[in-house]
Amino acid sequence: MINVIWAMDLNWLIGKDDKLPWHYPKDLAFFKKMTKNKDVIMGDATYYSLKGYYGDKPLPFGKVYVATLKRIFIPDVVMVNDAHTFFQKHKEEIFVIGGAIIYDIAMQYANKLYVTYILDIHEGNKYFPRFDLSNFTLSSKEVVDNLIFAQYDRLIK
Repeated sequence: MINVIWAMDLNWLIGKDDKLPWHYPKDLAFFKKMTKNKDVIMGDATYYSLKGYYGDKPLPFGKVYVATLKRIFIPDVVMVNDAHTFFQKHKEEIFVIGGAIIYDIAMQYANKLYVTYILDIHEGNKYFPRFDLSNFTLSSKEVVDNLIFAQYDRLIK
């Protein structure tokens, strides 16, 4: 089960210099609730950004996979050099948590999408890749303040 989770503003913005361009406690709480102790995959820039927030504390996830084409080693994570092959073969539940390149690859394999729509415009330089929701159905939606928490499930072919 491939779950993709992200927050984006009205312009599809997701980041600013590899950090979140906003602070919405309810969105952070949702992200933590959904991903705590779960296996996750992310790009190396997202990994280093999270380590910047957490410092020496361990990340609050289960197994951590880092996808990158760079020849780097990160202790305590599983390095992924081919994201397409990873998504094709991975059978257990996993959450895709960023960044834009990993999101773009993961969308064709995703079973569920968890999107927080931020009903505002922020400044930044990282955007979610454009995608088509025609292969998904909206299964839940909750409006809280200026956030919409939406879940989409892939249609069975």
